[in-house]
Amino acid sequence: MSEPSSRKLFEHELEERLDRVLFASPSHRSITRLATGLEPLSRAQQDLVLHWAGVTAQTCAEIGHLIVSSAPKALELLDADGFEAWVLAALDSYDRQGLRPAMESLRKLEAFATERSGAPFARLAEVEGRLTRFVQGLSGRPLAVRCVGSGNAAWTDTDAIFLPELLAAMPDADGNRRLYKATAAHLWAQTRYGTFAADIDATIAPLPDRQQALEWLALLEAVRLDARIAAELPGLAREMAELRGPWPAALVPVLPRLQSPGATVHDSLALLPEFVAAGGVPPWLTLAGTLDPTAARRVRGERIGKETKVLRNALAALKGAGGRKQGGEAALDVAPGDDGALEVRIDGEVVALPPEAQAAAQSLVQDLGELPPEVLSPAGPGGWLPTDKEGPGPDLVGDRAADWRYDEWDYHRSAYRKGWCHVYEMAVAPGDPDYVAEIGNRHRALISQIRRRFEAVRGEDRVLGRQPEGEEIDLDAQVDAHIDRRSGIEPSPRLFCRRIRNERSMAAMFMVDMSGSTKGWVNDAERESLIMLCEAIEALGDDYAIYGFSGWTRTRCDIYRIKAFGDRYDEAVRRRIAGIEAKDYTRMGVAIRHLTKLLAERPVRHKLLVTLSDGRPDDFGDEYRGTYGIEDTRQALQEARRQGVRSYCVTIDRHGADYLKRMYGPAAYTVLDEVGKLPTKIADIYRRLTAN
Repeated sequence: MSEPSSRKLFEHELEERLDRVLFASPSHRSITRLATGLEPLSRAQQDLVLHWAGVTAQTCAEIGHLIVSSAPKALELLDADGFEAWVLAALDSYDRQGLRPAMESLRKLEAFATERSGAPFARLAEVEGRLTRFVQGLSGRPLAVRCVGSGNAAWTDTDAIFLPELLAAMPDADGNRRLYKATAAHLWAQTRYGTFAADIDATIAPLPDRQQALEWLALLEAVRLDARIAAELPGLAREMAELRGPWPAALVPVLPRLQSPGATVHDSLALLPEFVAAGGVPPWLTLAGTLDPTAARRVRGERIGKETKVLRNALAALKGAGGRKQGGEAALDVAPGDDGALEVRIDGEVVALPPEAQAAAQSLVQDLGELPPEVLSPAGPGGWLPTDKEGPGPDLVGDRAADWRYDEWDYHRSAYRKGWCHVYEMAVAPGDPDYVAEIGNRHRALISQIRRRFEAVRGEDRVLGRQPEGEEIDLDAQVDAHIDRRSGIEPSPRLFCRRIRNERSMAAMFMVDMSGSTKGWVNDAERESLIMLCEAIEALGDDYAIYGFSGWTRTRCDIYRIKAFGDRYDEAVRRRIAGIEAKDYTRMGVAIRHLTKLLAERPVRHKLLVTLSDGRPDDFGDEYRGTYGIEDTRQALQEARRQGVRSYCVTIDRHGADYLKRMYGPAAYTVLDEVGKLPTKIADIYRRLTAN
């Protein structure tokens, strides 16, 4: 008996049906969660979602997956016809522009629903340019305006203001454009008047409901910040008040405290427990946005640390210059002004502070209310030097090469993502000049032993027998000639041996994992291994290069030049080996493709790519981890093989055998159970690989 079509499907039934239509999706692991989301829907809605999931999955499984995950929310905003139009708009975008625009179209669900309803709205794109100039004028320092994902409230991390793509809270488009301005001003006020100066996470941790506490805190801070804006920018405050209307009744008793001139975020936090204890959902105030204190505290801390370093190094440089001019220790005096501008005197003489340092000082005053004591204290010679790169990724030094683009293998589609990965090549920052000498002294006996073994390989001659002339007699040929004469057969005149030098035609590329997981003993072992290897290969005279690799997502795959082909093993190379350090992630496929390209250009018969790593391919986010990264790396190694490049991997990952056999083949890798064995093993491995 068939089931009645009106009965809702249960979670296990939905999971079974979704499993059939979304089997090709890399997000297959979340099928259960998708089924849970669809279970509360009516049967007609469930059938609608399953139908369109099946249709779209035939074109692209990822689109089908996103439609199912967004369906509960979509069906709150759209009727069946609207849902169908939403899906078809995404498929049309996929056909015309590709996957990414199609996925973005689906994520703009609220914007689609608002436009379909005919409600008046404003888009961020219409006002973004004016808002950017407006908030930077308010802040006096860069404060970016960015678009937050559809359906999310406005917020700030103190370096950027995130606003929704579309606003439809006011009865007309002009009102919504003015609401963008008011919201941006309020979020600027959070960064200017100390909302994130307190440790909000620690303060609200004892409260029972974190989300409710953050919503109440955003409302309490809106009262306080409104009063601060009114004191300094009364015209802007009047415009914001018109859009906001009267304060909710629940806030009236606390208005005097929060609107007093000396109120701080600590007053809001002190009042917070009683509002949370009262329960209920706080009245929603559009321009107040939401709070993410964790992100804001991290970004604010990074900025303060960077600006403090910039300022301290500028003061140290000025002091050092003054000391050189005076021939002794210079006296440094720093006097901060009310606006954050610094007056710097060296031995009583006023000197100009570089613009970037002056800007850092003013920004610190905004964040902290004053300059940190460690900045105002006498600045000594700082060891830190600012670079043009902060946050995750390398400290860039020297020449950063242009952006290369490489394809990446997507095993879900059995096809390449064209020009998917961006590769940047740069030199490693020089390290301790004494490091290589220390390692050489520590392992002198072992290095000498390895060199002797390699010199023996280099010195071996190849003996060619049965030659018409030569330096030695070929005894086997003489015996055969004697037998031939006894048998009445004309003997061969080829009775000599000739020795020829065994010419090696070899180029080797060493690809060194510089991901964050190598920090510590692994990184030390890699550097020691390379020193021993270089000492040994120099005895052979082989052509070799050493490059490191790391990166942060597909948009920044970094290749670190340690020794290029043709470089001498000189002091510069030694210092770059000493400077090898752990960086970010291990997107291995693109590194293999780039280094294979360099290796394939060498005019030699034999080409070898050796990887030193401590683990499997990995990158920031979920996509590259697991099977995707392993399959992309395997495909890159197959590409290298087709170009005549042999590949070998040496790893200290004890679980390496689980995936290395899939990537390299059963005889093309070595798993070391202890990191300490790496330096002593790598030279022997190379000698074995190049013996033939």
